[in-house]
Amino acid sequence: MSGERDERGAAEPAADWPVDLRGVTESVVTTLGPNDRWNVAALGLHAPAERGAPVTATTWGNTRTRRNFHRQGGGVVQFVSDPRTLVDAAVTIREEDDPVLADAHAWVEVAVERVDAGESGGTRWERWELAPIESAVVETTVPTINRGFAAVIDATVATSRLDVPTYDTGELLARLRYFAETVERCGGRPEREAFAALDDETAWRERLPADAAADVPRFDGDGR
Repeated sequence: MSGERDERGAAEPAADWPVDLRGVTESVVTTLGPNDRWNVAALGLHAPAERGAPVTATTWGNTRTRRNFHRQGGGVVQFVSDPRTLVDAAVTIREEDDPVLADAHAWVEVAVERVDAGESGGTRWERWELAPIESAVVETTVPTINRGFAAVIDATVATSRLDVPTYDTGELLARLRYFAETVERCGGRPEREAFAALDDETAWRERLPADAAADVPRFDGDGR
């Protein structure tokens, strides 16, 4: 996995994105850490408003992804459909020996450049432009729509905001209750297992009043 390098050693963009992006596309990014292992994290890709403009992404806080972007100048963006992988990326510390995950449908190596930075709600953010260097489509699938899958993704966002002062905790917990109910009604085994992992890693249910917690569906690691 390598693109051409300019005289400064930076990778030169030499590929296209392997998929069409619209709005904010949820992806997984692997970045090489100082221990020579690939950190796995969630990354929202913002499609450009104008054709030909660069794709952007924002890192929040002093994350491994942010530090590795600064250190390495890039990473490997991947597109997956397994909600368990997305939860792992969003709420756990996961490291791999190889940059491309086994369940990636497509991947693209990107060079990154920081183009903006600031602070919101007491959290430092940095915006990056992503330029594709090399890409591949590993597997094609027939798309299906599962409301449980969407609920898992939204739940990872809600849990990430629980300790951010600018967000109302009660409102976030109400959303998480709704997402759990949606997974129970509409999700399959992968979505239930993913939500169980989200429960374990974030302990969001412990913030609910006792009478409310009893009414929220629970899932175990076997997807039941």
